[in-house]
Amino acid sequence: MEFVVFINGKVNHPLTIDPSVWIFDERKVDLNTYFDLPREEEDELTKYTKAISKQWDKEITEGSEPPKQTNDNVIKYKRQELENGTFGIPFLPFINNAQLYDDVSELIVETQDGKKENFSLEMAKQFILKFSHIGKPLKADGPVHILFGDGSNQEKPIKNVKQFTFK
Repeated sequence: MEFVVFINGKVNHPLTIDPSVWIFDERKVDLNTYFDLPREEEDELTKYTKAISKQWDKEITEGSEPPKQTNDNVIKYKRQELENGTFGIPFLPFINNAQLYDDVSELIVETQDGKKENFSLEMAKQFILKFSHIGKPLKADGPVHILFGDGSNQEKPIKNVKQFTFK
């Protein structure tokens, strides 16, 4: 079994994705708490603009300050979190990077055993791709599991995903 996922079909940029590197991606979400917490729907540009504006305002009023020296072992803490966490990543950034054609209206998900399921584009934009369970990659039934944005299929996610084809 290949441990990559393909995005193809009506896209300007077909993608081959390796979920094993997502553990280091800052977009990953902790699936133990993700569906329990309320989320604000805000695009990346707006988040970035707000963060930069906040920093700019702080430096104007207080002046900049040099980085603080700490003796905290943050690396060890993050390592423990990564080794014991269950993580997923939103599918929307990959959709945006593939640059879909204007007439795309559906997504076909194909699994390793040849099954195909159709989803609307709007539903696909809400997908969370689970890639890790208790610190381990999903080798047996992965490389990713598809979780719906509302968490309604947490108990029975779509497993053994091989490719995404936009139609």
